[in-house]
Amino acid sequence: MAFDMTPILTTGQIEEFLAREFPQIHANGPVFECIDVAPRTATLRFHPNEIHLRPGGTVSGPALFALADVAAYVALLAHIGPVALALTTNLTINFLNRADLAPLDGVARILKLGRSLAMLEISIERTDTRTLIAHATATYSIPPAKA
Repeated sequence: MAFDMTPILTTGQIEEFLAREFPQIHANGPVFECIDVAPRTATLRFHPNEIHLRPGGTVSGPALFALADVAAYVALLAHIGPVALALTTNLTINFLNRADLAPLDGVARILKLGRSLAMLEISIERTDTRTLIAHATATYSIPPAKA
């Protein structure tokens, strides 16, 4: 089954879904914001705050990993609809540059979208300079459609 690569959810619908199904992602304030969906891609903006820093003022690896994971999930949802039980089965990240306390974009691109698995790549960039901070690849498991 081939998927149409036109997004079926808007940024607003994704925001509503995340707030309803995953309210914990905003437990320390609204730090994730879906800013764009387009064919095969979606962009998630991360507004890190003090709790996301490690000593020296660098945004922590776990915070960047979370951005990559949620950005991939958002891109997938935009194209398959509100499937809460789509799960990360693998995510690999390479940290390339230091991330200061500044807004970051996770730009997720769908490489392959099948019935049960999706593969994506995620570029994490500073929003102001477009400096590449990290690059990740992710595989998601998509649950079977209910009959």
